[in-house]
Amino acid sequence: MGDPLNAFITACDLPPLKEGRLSGLRIAVKDNISTAGVPTTCGSRILQGYVPPYDAFVVELLRAEGARIVGKTNMDEFGMGNTTENSGFGPTLNPIDPRRVSGGSSGGSGAAVAAGMADLALGSDTGGSIRCPAAFCGIAGHKPTYGRVSRFGLVAYANSLEQIGPLARSVQEIATLLQVLCRHDPRDSTCRNRPFDLVPTGEIRGVKIGIPEEFFGFGVDPRVAAVVYRAIERLEELGAEVIACSMPSMKYALAAYYTTCMSEASSNLARFDGVRYGLPVDHRPSWHEAFREVRKRGFGSEVKRRVMLGTFALSAGYYGRYYAKAQIARDLVREDFAQLFREVDLIAGPTMPTIAFRLGEKSDPLSSYLADILTVPANLAGIPAISIPCGEVEGMPVGLQLMGRHFQDELVVDAAYAYEQARGCER
Repeated sequence: MGDPLNAFITACDLPPLKEGRLSGLRIAVKDNISTAGVPTTCGSRILQGYVPPYDAFVVELLRAEGARIVGKTNMDEFGMGNTTENSGFGPTLNPIDPRRVSGGSSGGSGAAVAAGMADLALGSDTGGSIRCPAAFCGIAGHKPTYGRVSRFGLVAYANSLEQIGPLARSVQEIATLLQVLCRHDPRDSTCRNRPFDLVPTGEIRGVKIGIPEEFFGFGVDPRVAAVVYRAIERLEELGAEVIACSMPSMKYALAAYYTTCMSEASSNLARFDGVRYGLPVDHRPSWHEAFREVRKRGFGSEVKRRVMLGTFALSAGYYGRYYAKAQIARDLVREDFAQLFREVDLIAGPTMPTIAFRLGEKSDPLSSYLADILTVPANLAGIPAISIPCGEVEGMPVGLQLMGRHFQDELVVDAAYAYEQARGCER
């Protein structure tokens, strides 16, 4: 497989198990989703050579519908990043401008679909990791409602936030993949029996769309905001009712998200100790020395940073000061969404505050974290959210983000389809 973008970590050819709705399609799978007999590294050197003995439930579903799995895609190590530059196997380049990032953490999946190396792809979204590469690469990407898609076989980073979802070149393909993926799985206790039932019509007359002022505030490139406003005006022309609104808890969302995800990462990544998982080490010294050595050699700098911060937030004397307060802030985000959805059906805004960054541009961790401000609220609340391309700035795509009530993925996808169809007719 020619891969000048470094979109794949491992090429493979997992054949379909039978004919179905995905027959003949090539699907790429993010490398934190287990594939039987094919390495699954999570973009980390610590898991180099690990081969799962089973398929994730979503992979079983794809192969049962005729899909051919063509490779495991590059990603920020354990999903920690929005550029794919944190991968232990080098960054994935943007197919539109290779001097720029593809987004993250599902950057390999986004680039593979945008470049035509795969027809469809799976990613995972903890704080925007499907929607970010979709926006940066000019394709569609959907984060389902938390619990709509089984996480069995997804290597855990932050359990209460992450969700597997599809990336594709069209919203119609997103709908097809969701029809396959949304199936109950008793092996995931958070998975609900809510099949996805939609044949997109694009009819949005009378749909109320809220536009929170905070989604166009500090840090959002005015050129990006202008492109998204034009897209929202197009939805209004199609018959939607656009309503200005506010989401005061946005000022807490980013801190609540990073405190939560880092704390959960500290717990989840404790298993990578060289005994249960991870690089083999000499255990003749003390266990603590061996544990330190395997993580020193195997983890990249961003993973080490987040694990240490998360461990600190959970430590005695600081739990109440940090993690517990983050959960109070998370509740405020949920309450704001609940209040807004009493008045509107959907919420719209930019997916990312800027176009795709240049390689190396976000070397400062804080500036990288701030770029997640528009995507993390949906993860904190567990609501569905989609990103679709709506225009360009400097020749690079801009994403329109649509969010909906819990388990109303169908409305979110249908509204995205309406915009996509209207925009396609205007080209």
